[in-house]
Amino acid sequence: MIELKHLRTLQALRNTGSLAAAAAQLHQTQSALSHQFSDLEQRLGFRLFVRKSQPLRFTPQGDILLQLAEQVLPQIQQALQACHEPHQTTLRVAIECHSCIQWLTPALDKFRQSWPQVVMDFKSGVTFDPQPALQQGELDVVLTSDILARSGLFYSPMFDYEVRLVLATDHPLAQVEQISPEDLADEVLMIYPVQRQRLDIWRHFLQPAGVSPALKSVDNTLLMIQMVSARMGIAALPHWVVESFEKQGLVVTRTLGDGLWSRLYAAVREGEQRQPVLEAFIRFARQHACEHLPFVRDAALPGAVLQR
Repeated sequence: MIELKHLRTLQALRNTGSLAAAAAQLHQTQSALSHQFSDLEQRLGFRLFVRKSQPLRFTPQGDILLQLAEQVLPQIQQALQACHEPHQTTLRVAIECHSCIQWLTPALDKFRQSWPQVVMDFKSGVTFDPQPALQQGELDVVLTSDILARSGLFYSPMFDYEVRLVLATDHPLAQVEQISPEDLADEVLMIYPVQRQRLDIWRHFLQPAGVSPALKSVDNTLLMIQMVSARMGIAALPHWVVESFEKQGLVVTRTLGDGLWSRLYAAVREGEQRQPVLEAFIRFARQHACEHLPFVRDAALPGAVLQR
């Protein structure tokens, strides 16, 4: 029955002291404002102010509603202002790709410029399994190359990247432009401490050829590169991991077969893929990778979004 316009009108009447002045302040005619009060008083069943009083006096009922206006209107104004102001929020991100943080960190600069209110919280670790944590609501987005079937997660393609063989500069295979599975049979392949079935080089290159080189787990990327440089083994990594080391002449990279490619996805919970913050994060990360990383190609093609 009482509307916000009525409360604002009561305030204007109190502030100006007359119906004519209140009408001018509210950009209405005096007759329109008088009609509004008469209609409201008729519906309420009591008078709000004493007409033709000098100075204008409110009735006891009018004073009660005026106090209500003084309490409610500032709260409404604050609430509306808060609705238009950016709020700080936390985006919880996990990375299954151990080396992704190397290219993702600079990719976040443009994202922060557009979303300064978003605080990034990164979770990682060689023993951390992020996709179940995403399902349980502990994370907001996971960068992964693995798709869990019937998981309730939505996988948005980020980009395709080439997995390159990493060798010491004086390794015999450094003279071979295209590496075959048999070339690796007697090598020590250094890998992150994950199940070998999760490794692209194992699933799509070595296993189909029946080749099983010795495997050595290394949980630190820099240590892995140093060991490769020292001829203690070889590795298979995205090129962005070793680009700076290759430029320094510490290691070289070679193509595995006709090219071993993998796809990186941004996984979110089904139904949340259209949230503006998540969309923006994925868009900025994808754009930076496709524009700045070597041996990378855009996976965001029409119809490329994959959902499982």
